[in-house]
Amino acid sequence: MKPPMQRRSLLALAALLPIAALAQPGVDRPQPRLPTEPLVFETRDGRRLAFTVEMAVQPEQQMIGLMFRPEVKPNEGMLFDWGSPRESSMWMRNTITSLDMIFIAADGRVHRIAERTVPYSLASISSNGPVRATLELAAGTAERLNIRVGDRVLHRIFGTAP
Repeated sequence: MKPPMQRRSLLALAALLPIAALAQPGVDRPQPRLPTEPLVFETRDGRRLAFTVEMAVQPEQQMIGLMFRPEVKPNEGMLFDWGSPRESSMWMRNTITSLDMIFIAADGRVHRIAERTVPYSLASISSNGPVRATLELAAGTAERLNIRVGDRVLHRIFGTAP
């Protein structure tokens, strides 16, 4: 049994948790659809794969990402623009659908792919090196379209318009 003071502190904290959750946007619902832009993969075998991606550029947009979204359409996704190369570490907190995470270097090359991430997981998913952006797509997209490390991503943030 916990001492009375510790038990009261825990009860007080538990009472505040719902308020804290409501005070943080996106904790209990998806964020509105963000502005979209075209993005194209140029694969090593010369194919061009077109996507429409929501642009998560502000920290609050990036924090919420695709949380609570029931699905991601086959040729859509969300591009997290970090502004400059950095280590990217993502998680699946409050994300109800599995995703493929594609970590993209500053030159627009695919640096790493984390396929079929686990919904709701708090495990860290790292880029394993500096990247300019992270792209989230529907789970299985990388395999279905044979997107691989080294493929090129055409998008304005990499200085290549699709």
